[in-house]
Amino acid sequence: METIENVPEHIAIIMDGNRRWAKERGLSTKQGHKAGAENLKELTRHANKLGVKYLTVYAFSTENWKRSEEEVGALMILFKNYLNDLVTAVDTEDIRVKIFGRIEALPKGLQESIYSAMEKTKHNKGTTLSVAINYGGRDEITKAIKEISKDVKEEKISIENITEKLVSSYMYTKEIPDPDLLIRTSGELRLSNFLPWQLVYSEFIFIDKYWPDFKGKDLEEAIETYEKRNRKFGGK
Repeated sequence: METIENVPEHIAIIMDGNRRWAKERGLSTKQGHKAGAENLKELTRHANKLGVKYLTVYAFSTENWKRSEEEVGALMILFKNYLNDLVTAVDTEDIRVKIFGRIEALPKGLQESIYSAMEKTKHNKGTTLSVAINYGGRDEITKAIKEISKDVKEEKISIENITEKLVSSYMYTKEIPDPDLLIRTSGELRLSNFLPWQLVYSEFIFIDKYWPDFKGKDLEEAIETYEKRNRKFGGK
């Protein structure tokens, strides 16, 4: 592995293509999601070795509840088991786990695994892996507007105090910087309601591979592409 000089501080990934990966191999949807979950473990380890400080991934959107009851149920069980295994797998490598989204709407057992994973790894200093579960970007912004409105009504803040920085402080990602780089696998060219507030100045790279096939070498190549970009942030 060659040294990469300009490693992004924060990489966001839309992990897309588990179902299509499974279908092309004659496997079940459940097997596809399991392969995707295992791949995330390996990619997180690789990102940690590369020096990526923050890795944020899209696991389950607020729209995914529209899928079949069987698939959603299997995903909830997979998330619970995965989180329990993940903590064991990454804790020794100093990786911190954070989960964000509408956690309170998830099954009780999964909520317990979520809070346990965050508690057990909260002092780790390596890559922070943030997993968006039951997350929607517009829902996050709507939630922030409601909370800001409530605080204005209770005179905790004034309308004049509302700035972009203040709005950001009401987002799930308030403790981490905005992503430098967004990667989406499977060849799709859209954000699918993922981090619309945070991605305004991120570089986008779309990969024509399903998520279970996206490996460490692909991550390195994406970072090398990112290194060649000239990020102007609206300037000349």
